[in-house]
Parts: sequence; C-alpha cells; structure tokens
Amino acid sequence: MPREYQFNYELRHLVYFREVARQLHFRKAAETLAIAQPALSRQIAQLEAALGTALFLRSRRKVELTPAGRALAERVEPVLRTLSKVPSELQALAAGGSGHIKAGFTGLAMATVLPAILREFHKKFPGIRLELNESPTSAQLTALQSGELACGFFHPEAVATPGLKTKLLLREKNGVLLPSDHALAARPSLQLRDLAATPFVLFPRAYNPGFYDRILAAFARAGVAPHIAEEVWPRANGVGFVRAGIGATFMCPSEARQLPPEVIFRPLEGPGPESRLVIGWKNSPLPDPALAAFLSVAVITPENGD
Repeated sequence: MPREYQFNYELRHLVYFREVARQLHFRKAAETLAIAQPALSRQIAQLEAALGTALFLRSRRKVELTPAGRALAERVEPVLRTLSKVPSELQALAAGGSGHIKAGFTGLAMATVLPAILREFHKKFPGIRLELNESPTSAQLTALQSGELACGFFHPEAVATPGLKTKLLLREKNGVLLPSDHALAARPSLQLRDLAATPFVLFPRAYNPGFYDRILAAFARAGVAPHIAEEVWPRANGVGFVRAGIGATFMCPSEARQLPPEVIFRPLEGPGPESRLVIGWKNSPLPDPALAAFLSVAVITPENGD
C-alpha cells in the first residue's frame, strides 16, 4: 500500500468519533452506536493516540471538543457522507442509472434524429451525464477506436471499421439547397445536369470520404463535372455560404423542414448522392452500463427513420 494511505487508525474510529462529537456525551453516543461505553472510550483513546493529540476535554459535568477535535469534526463529516453514498452510487452505475458518456455527432445527426433521442434519453435516464462533441466522421472513428468517445453519430465508410458496431438510423437521397434567388429556384425539382454551371459548397473529403465519393459518383452518372467553389466544415457553415449566395449544397429532405428565407430546398430527380447516418460504438463483451442505457434509447427511438 502506498505510504500516504497507511493509517494507524480505522474507519470505525472516525465513525465513533463523529458520534461522540455530535452528542458530546459518551454514554448516549455508545447507546446510539450499540456498543459498551468502556469500548467506545478505548476507541476514542486509540484515535487520539494515533493522531497524537487530544480530541475531547472530559470532566464529570461535560465533554467538549478541543481545537483539534473541532478541526477533525469539520473534516470527517464530508468524508463519511461521501462514503455513505458509495454503495447506492455504484449500484446506480452498474444498473445504468448514472454515469458519464462522451458522444460525437455530425451536423446531419443534430438536424435529424439526435434531438428526439436526447429528449427521450434525458427523460428515462436523468442521472446520466451526456457530453456531446460535434466532429466529422473521420475524427469520430479515430476517437472511438482510442476510447475517447463512447459512441458517435457519423456517416459510415464503404468498408466497416474493425472493432466497431453500428446501427443504421437514417438513409435518404439528397436534394439541393439553393439561394432563393437562384435562376432555377422556380422549378419544383431538379436534376444534377441542370446544375452544371452552379458552384457547390462541399466539405473536405478527408472528413467524410464515403459521402464525398457518392457525390462525385452521382455527378459522373449525370454526365457533368461538379464545380466545387468552397470546402468548409462544419455543415452549418456550408448552409451559411448558400445563404450568402456563393453556391449550392446537398441536403437531406429531413434537414430541410425549417429553412431561413434566403435559401430553398429542391428534390433531385435521377442521380443524386445518398446520406447514411449510423450510431457506432466499440464492440466490447462488457459494455459500460451508461452506454448500454443510451444505446437502448438511440436504436429504438421512432423518429430515427430506421
């Protein structure tokens, strides 16, 4: 045992001291503790010897705390209170009723399935603290592998990442988000070949290679080359560029329910990239109970679109 944790007194000594300090009466304290008064006096004497100082002033009329006794009473109460909570806290942790989860998410997750999941999770498990961090798919995969994240909402790669389990939450063909004054804004739907001259705002391919490549493949099937004006992240910045009239971007119908007046959403006919969103977590034979609680909500919430 490390030297700093080697004590010549035991926890029971502190419990006995606390009761005598509370009642300032050895007989009454002994009755509360259900031990004989001489035994209680010996335990207090042992604690005083271990600490090298008197804790009580005793007389026939009364018992008083010494300055050292008052200082110990102030320190021992929070320690005992904390220790008394340990069993229930550990039981709650084991049952998934408490704990701490770090989860990653992309802009698509927050714009679609994640709010409903969070609402249901906090309703069912208010004792579990959820820490959310927005990050691209590539960063989430690295953090999941290292254990920095417990789970993540991201866009799956074409080849599954070893050691991770995933559950599909959303799968939608994208439409396009245009400035409201775009020349094609009056059309109810569009094709990619209609947008050959329109600049697009995308994201760096390294952040989500799978979706980026599906965009390029859709343009290739449409027989046009994309005009990529900007590559920005996070997703909200791309929408901001469209609002500024700099170009168009891709968006799922689920994301397009509430849009600012400067932009419009139009579905795509013919080739178009597909967005896929999964929740992923590290495959473990003994999953963290708090994570298991979160997954029990995330994979069955009706609004997931699964």
